[in-house]
Amino acid sequence: MPTIAPGTPAGLARAWLWLGVTALIGSGLLAVLLVLSRTPGIQDVFPLKDLFRAALVVHVDLSVAVWFMAFAAVIWCAVGGAGLAWLGWSGFTLAALGTALMSISPFFPAAEPVLNNYIPVLRQPLFFASIWIFAIGLSLTVLRALITTWPQSFLGEPLRLGAFLGAVAGFLALAAFFCSWSMVPWIEELNYYEVLFWGGGHTLQFQHALLMVVAWLWIAEQLGRPSIASPRAVSILFLVAALPLLAVPAIYLLVPAGSLPHMELFARLMLWGHPYMGPLILLGGLSLWGLRGVPADPARSAFIASFTLFALGGVLGYMIHGVNVVIPAHYHGSTVGVTLAFMGLTYALLPSLGFGRAAGRLAVWQPYVYGLGQLVHVLGLAWSGGYGVQRKVAGADQLLTTLPQKIGMGMMGLGGLIAVIGGLMFVLVCLKAMSQRAPE
Repeated sequence: MPTIAPGTPAGLARAWLWLGVTALIGSGLLAVLLVLSRTPGIQDVFPLKDLFRAALVVHVDLSVAVWFMAFAAVIWCAVGGAGLAWLGWSGFTLAALGTALMSISPFFPAAEPVLNNYIPVLRQPLFFASIWIFAIGLSLTVLRALITTWPQSFLGEPLRLGAFLGAVAGFLALAAFFCSWSMVPWIEELNYYEVLFWGGGHTLQFQHALLMVVAWLWIAEQLGRPSIASPRAVSILFLVAALPLLAVPAIYLLVPAGSLPHMELFARLMLWGHPYMGPLILLGGLSLWGLRGVPADPARSAFIASFTLFALGGVLGYMIHGVNVVIPAHYHGSTVGVTLAFMGLTYALLPSLGFGRAAGRLAVWQPYVYGLGQLVHVLGLAWSGGYGVQRKVAGADQLLTTLPQKIGMGMMGLGGLIAVIGGLMFVLVCLKAMSQRAPE
């Protein structure tokens, strides 16, 4: 199990954790508006449709782009060395500044929302400035991670190797974003942003999945149940899971960025590449099985909920037919699985980072409440998608005409509200623990 070194590694990890928790607070506030704007009955009382799209953009960017990348940086700082501190702090400062500007950008004029996949945008100078500043900060952070997390033994330090491979995926994703920006010709149509973030967005999914398994195995070790597989075997599984990343530069070299073949190849990369994660996911399931009999612990609760949601999201991914809300059902299941893994590792790392422990029934039940809400939310979306409800619409635009459609979206709304409560519980638990010092 990695030991977090004092000084720069612990200090940077604490700073990134604060940024991630702050992003979740902002995202959670916006999630309330999102759920209300699509819940039958409520959507007709409050005219939230116009706010829905702008709120959705910032909600997604805070809860996925900022939270996921901030916690990835927590892992990289925690397992990495103390070198290049100036690079680490420069990256964090820029990322924090970009996040702050992103959060206030909807309140400035001409914030036209574009609901493209992966990183939705507001067509507005301040928002674009925030994205660039955040991306430069992340680039410095990933560069430092590649250097400071380099494993001394590629077959003897599986968690450090997993973190390093996650940094490789992050580097390739950022490179894909920059390459697409420089190569894709500007067009006025909104599809430009879909194309711009397509390659990098698909690549980021490998980073999130790799670091999710790092979190699972770290939690199991922290709770006294290390993996039944040898470090060598786990390291090999991480290397196998990362093999599809070799296709990313090949796609950019072989076909023009933004072309139809380019987009089709990245879609196939998701379909054919993620099964390479299968053995690692199975190992995670065996580690979870090994936690039987472990006393109630918030990290254990998060592991259970994370594995359940991620597995459900994976299954739904192979059930997508057409453009409907089965797509966000798959997306929410998978991303919430990653979020819950990061929540669990947060609980496990708090004392090591100098904070108090996440203790009490609120902490133990928080992952279950959040996970249950998201489970109902995802099942409601999947049910509605089977009856043709379209994605990325709200209010009367949803055209909910049949009882099954209304039941499904009602489940979505109820689950979303429960999940918001669970997210609020996580923030409260973290703020309480992070306001205390670790016991001596």
